[in-house]
Amino acid sequence: MCSISPFPVSDSLVMAKPRSLISASIPQTPPGIIMPPADGSGTGVMMDPIEYTLRKRLPRKLPKRRNDVYVNMKTDFRAQLARCQKLLEGGGHGEIRVHGLGLAINRAINIALQLQASSQGALQLAANTSTVELLDDMEPEDPDEAGEPMARSRNNSAIHIKVFYPDSQ
Repeated sequence: MCSISPFPVSDSLVMAKPRSLISASIPQTPPGIIMPPADGSGTGVMMDPIEYTLRKRLPRKLPKRRNDVYVNMKTDFRAQLARCQKLLEGGGHGEIRVHGLGLAINRAINIALQLQASSQGALQLAANTSTVELLDDMEPEDPDEAGEPMARSRNNSAIHIKVFYPDSQ
């Protein structure tokens, strides 16, 4: 059985042309990462991502007080929530600070909201956001063949939530 289309098929519909001259003029570059040089000169260094291993460093400064809780995605949610409840109830602290970085921002918010809901509204929340600069090391896979190790800087979002009893301020 042969079906007939009500729309005529022409060569202009089959052969798609770029809609914009701008997109047609963009040169296609091979996959790789262009790293700015450490000395600040204008030319970047092309490096192959296969030849380097990315090592993510921890943030530069982590203020650590007894009432600071740093939330991550590796630890069980219930364990982090229980630690926060223990600090609020039996730790002698009228407030705690819940910190989340990157992917853990949603978990930090969820922990703070769970704490507030379990206290029947007795706890209040105050949230601040920030941007944290992180450094990553690019180490060569084969030190004999590849170049020298490099570092790259990137920004990551962070949240800092103060969970407190209003009368303890």
